[in-house]
Order: sequence, then structure tokens, then C-alpha cells
Amino acid sequence: MKQEQAICQLAQLAEEWGCGVKPQEPMKHHVTMRVGGPADLLLEVPTEQALRKVLLFCREEEVPYYVVGRGSNLLVSDRGVQGVVLLLTGDMRKIRREGNEIVCGAGASLASVCSFAREHGLSGLEFAWGIPGSAGGAAYMNAGAYKGEMHDVLIAVRYMTPDGQIGEYHGEELQLSYRHSVFTDTQYVILALRLSLHPGDPAQIGARMDHLMKLRCEKQPYDLPSSGSTFKRPEGYFAAALIEQCGLKGLRVGGAQVSPKHSGFVVNDENGTCDDVLSVIRLVQEKVKEQTGVQLECEVRLLGR
Repeated sequence: MKQEQAICQLAQLAEEWGCGVKPQEPMKHHVTMRVGGPADLLLEVPTEQALRKVLLFCREEEVPYYVVGRGSNLLVSDRGVQGVVLLLTGDMRKIRREGNEIVCGAGASLASVCSFAREHGLSGLEFAWGIPGSAGGAAYMNAGAYKGEMHDVLIAVRYMTPDGQIGEYHGEELQLSYRHSVFTDTQYVILALRLSLHPGDPAQIGARMDHLMKLRCEKQPYDLPSSGSTFKRPEGYFAAALIEQCGLKGLRVGGAQVSPKHSGFVVNDENGTCDDVLSVIRLVQEKVKEQTGVQLECEVRLLGR
């Protein structure tokens, strides 16, 4: 079956399986940088059962698929995405408490998990307040900020393989390191996370979260579309300091620029395109390498044609 025909058939079947179906969906509505052309098909997948059916169909018909969380740390090509984009919704966003642990669906926003922890008097996740991603995305890349990271609280992850099998990784099996996990090297889909926290006073937890959010808003360009921190921290250096040292703060290509507020962020401040953003990233990498000898590695993933 040709891929175009397979995608049309999948759209019909997915509706029967309870999925939201959006052909030719503009991806700029689903990434925090607000750039990107249309996906051939976007599916909002509400259950593990529906996800299994989608993955098995994609495997059988050789249709590429991509799971997208809240679209942070992600750029989508102006030419769009060939294949199927999956958003985890419904049951895949539920959150519950088990003693001092939280179990949450991969599709839940990290913000909602942080709020749940505060409301239930569970401390340890405050560092993640303000990270604009999903729980699954945070596990996938071992997200972190302000001297905390998912490694500190994540004890298990439930996942599904491309052939629909369900498994679970625990502890060291997760291979968590700087912006990396076992999942960054596989096509496995993260289903749910188990977080180990400790009891705390909700008011104190909230105060800590408010303090960290205040720091973020003071130092980072929260008022403009971005993909979060654009570059990984090079060993022994800080990316933002190197970029500023090279006189690149405010560097612009089209509607994208290095943020004048924080050099570690590329922002979309004038209806920029993905190509604009990529041009800024490449220029920064070239200039920093040329002037300092340090190769900046992009933290943001590129998806699409």
C-alpha cells in the first residue's frame, strides 16, 4: 500500500479507535517556537489500546510516526512532517498519588504534575516548575533546571515498543544522564512515569515554585515563542556566556534572533520560520567555534521534511 493511501486508511481507523483525527495539521500550533508546516496526519491518542493499534498499523504499512509532547525542545520544518504525529491525550494524561509517589501519564504537562505534587504536599519536583514540556518529554531528555533534574525523582518508566509490547525500566536501566535517557536511542513510546517524592508543606513547596518561576521570568524570554534553552551546556563552559562573549546577543535572521534577554535562547519574535531559526542556530555555532574553539551542540530536535 502506498504511504498516502495508508495514511488515509489510518485516519479512518483511528477515528473508530477513539482518536482525534487531524489531516494536514499545521505543526506551528503544537510547538512552543510556533513554527512548522503541516503533518500528513496528526492523531490525538487517548488510550494505550488505541496507541497499540496505531503503532501496529504504522509498523505493518511502514508509515513513520513521531510522538510529540508539548512541543518544547522541538523544531518542525517549514515543509512539514511526512507520516503521523501522535499526541497523547485522555487517559494518557491522568495523574495519581500512591503514598509518596506520583504516577502520571506521559501526556500530562509537567506543570500539571508539579501542581499536583504541591496540592498533595509532595516535595522534590519544584525545580521542574516552569519547564514547558510534557512528563514524557521530561523523562525522554532527563529535563532539569536550578540544580535539579528528573534523575533525582524518576524511578520507573512504562513504555510501549513499536510492535505493541509493554515494558518497564527501573532505576539505572533508564540510563539518565545530561539531556539523555535510554529512550533517546529507541523508537519506544513512553506511557507513564513513576516519581518518588517526599512529604512537605504545600505552602513552602508553593513558595519555592514561585521563587523559581520569578527567577525564570527575570532571566529568560518567557514573553516570546522559543524552544527553551537552545544549546546543551558544553563541558567546562556555559553556552550563553560563550554566545555573549562572541558578540552574538541579538543576532537576527528574518523573524528569529538570539534573545537580547538571555543568549542561550533563540526566539521567534517577528513571525519567523523554521529556516530562520535554523539559520540563527548555525550562525551561532559557526561563530562560537571560530572564536572560541568550542562546538555548541543543539539541544533542540528537528522534525520534518
